[in-house]
Amino acid sequence: MKFDSPATTNPIDRGRVVGIAHDRIDGAAKVTGTAPYAYERHDAAPNAAYGWIVGSAIAKGRISAMDLRAAEAAPGVMGIVTHQNAGPLAKGNMNTAHLLGGPAIEHYEQAVALVIADTLENARDAARLVRIDYAPEKGRFDLAAERDRAVPPTGGFGGPADTKAGDFDGAFARAAVKLDRSYTTPDQSHAMLEPHATTAAWNGDKLTLWTANQMVAWSVGDMARTLKIPKENVRIVAPYIGGGFGAKLFLRADALLAALGARQVGRPVKVAIARPQIPNNTTHRPATIQRIRIGANRDGVIDAIAHEVWSGDLPGGAAETAAAQTRLLYGGANRLTAHRLATLDLPEGNAMRAPGEAVGLLALEVAMDELAEACGVDPVELRIRNDVQYDPEAGPQRPFSSRKFVECLRQGAERFGWSRRNPRPGQVREGRWQIGMGVASAFRNNLVGKSGARIGVDAKGHVIVETDMTDIGTGSYTIIAQTAAEMMGVPLEAVTVRLGDSRFPVSAGSGGQWGANSSTAGVYAAAVALRTKLAEKAGFPADRALFEDGLVRFGNQSQPLAQLAGREGLWAEDSMDYGDLDKRYAQATFGAHFCEVGVDIDTAEVRIRRMGGAFAAGRILNPKSARSQVIGAMTMGVGAALMEELTVDTRFGFFVNHDMAEYLVPVHADIPDQDVLFLDELDDKSSPMKAKGVGELGICGAGAAVANAIYNATGIRLRDYPLTIDKILGASTGHRVA
Repeated sequence: MKFDSPATTNPIDRGRVVGIAHDRIDGAAKVTGTAPYAYERHDAAPNAAYGWIVGSAIAKGRISAMDLRAAEAAPGVMGIVTHQNAGPLAKGNMNTAHLLGGPAIEHYEQAVALVIADTLENARDAARLVRIDYAPEKGRFDLAAERDRAVPPTGGFGGPADTKAGDFDGAFARAAVKLDRSYTTPDQSHAMLEPHATTAAWNGDKLTLWTANQMVAWSVGDMARTLKIPKENVRIVAPYIGGGFGAKLFLRADALLAALGARQVGRPVKVAIARPQIPNNTTHRPATIQRIRIGANRDGVIDAIAHEVWSGDLPGGAAETAAAQTRLLYGGANRLTAHRLATLDLPEGNAMRAPGEAVGLLALEVAMDELAEACGVDPVELRIRNDVQYDPEAGPQRPFSSRKFVECLRQGAERFGWSRRNPRPGQVREGRWQIGMGVASAFRNNLVGKSGARIGVDAKGHVIVETDMTDIGTGSYTIIAQTAAEMMGVPLEAVTVRLGDSRFPVSAGSGGQWGANSSTAGVYAAAVALRTKLAEKAGFPADRALFEDGLVRFGNQSQPLAQLAGREGLWAEDSMDYGDLDKRYAQATFGAHFCEVGVDIDTAEVRIRRMGGAFAAGRILNPKSARSQVIGAMTMGVGAALMEELTVDTRFGFFVNHDMAEYLVPVHADIPDQDVLFLDELDDKSSPMKAKGVGELGICGAGAAVANAIYNATGIRLRDYPLTIDKILGASTGHRVA
């Protein structure tokens, strides 16, 4: 099915199942421990051996010698995979560095060996006996030091490296109010609950991977490419994934080494990347340096805006597109955005929840707060004054498909009690606590992608849906079941959803906030095809038949789905493909974050007192799981604001705090009160579902609202994240930055 014109009234609009809050249908399996995750596939591989990864002890250089004799002689050891015996390997399209290093070393903790043994403990103990001699080389590990050598990136997500409109330099020079500020964000880790893990098994020349992976079809192709085998010889199974945040978009070392290990020892092999290895072995969100310049009139209306970003990655990597939202969020005739990429020999930087906007808004929304103060305008009102209903770089000929940004600001402010905020910083006290409120805009592009599904009805009238779409804790099982139930006119309990298997039709996968809208649209397309088959079998006109209560109706006639399906059942398969609506219309999701903090007057401890957000993201498919996604994203935004930072040892090129004891993330007690409001909105130019993504919108801007609340509480303006106690104390005992 092709979606190339705005959606009209369709069965989803009935709203009997879609748009209603439902419990997660996979919830019971997860809380009872019966959901099989990748490392736990004992049913598929009961005789599996265990692999333990040996990571490189240097960040850049070469392996000069390897001594495996002691490890090979250790108890239970069955084999050791290295570059010397792995056979010919290619680098996958989605990987910046090789997943198995040697002899060249590209980053610290790069996998250089896999020790395989009969138990996990034996594999781990033997791995410590592997002896490797290195020839280190000088590396580049400091973004600030490499900034001047950064160049425009040539690949990756986020559009062109640079954009321009009008005459920024001239307009900025003429502006009555000028702002020129720099901000920094650190490297960050995904820190998802389930580590990267794979169970691999060969059957002849056919490979099956039970793996934690967000994008099944991408990874089938990359594994086939890496091993130099046909795609049809690779099967990936990923029905349950314990979080990803982008870290599992692509194959990682666990998948490749499990496959190589299983081939070497002739039996299934399990490999999990140990928690202390994850930050340095897998991907992370890269650090940024951002310069923002804004020129406005004295009423705060922007005429000139520029956002320049520096980030780093391994050779061949991609930039962090932190100026992406600045191209679309606020008006202003004269504009400039630029991204520059420095070569760093740190572990791979790549997609992490809302890549680009998550860190870009940490800077932009603090800059907007600073502009509001310079103009003497309320921060909410300033954002409203700079609203624009079309792509400000392209002009009015490319309007937004839907944009309820102003409504988010106004309704969010009223709901949060923004009118009670004292605009003068440092004026509100409760005992030893300084109290402040902050606001920030939320913005994330709406992305869609081709997505397919297969749907059938069995002899009992039960509906089955199959697609390789994944559920990374986001609720895919439930919204796909809701879509099928709505389209086929059956209750939710009469639908079974099967996900995460490369034998199923290719979906858009989970990532970039495109998963929910795209995958349900694919199910919609398949359901339309099945409805047509069923209606025609009943002798009814397909475009006028009604599907409800397990029946196909036309006029005063009806037939049960079960009867039409027959003993063998009836199936249909289709996909949703997209035309150029996203070119003709700017498509995005919007919101407004509000935060109230308390800052201890003596210790500078920051406590989140409450958070609120109002969001417009098209039709909300399941308000219950959508709220869960948003409050989780808001919490992640608090982490970015206050505590999350991978600390780089710039001498040796690795992340020092590579475990959950020293890489800090927020917990429930850190955020006692979160409120979420979804505005009523249908976007008929997004998909037949009239929905948009929401899972990443909630992180975008949340951290800036915290930063702005800290300033309102204390009068201390910090521009280098995270906003830790030492920085607040340093600013309060030295001088206050205004």
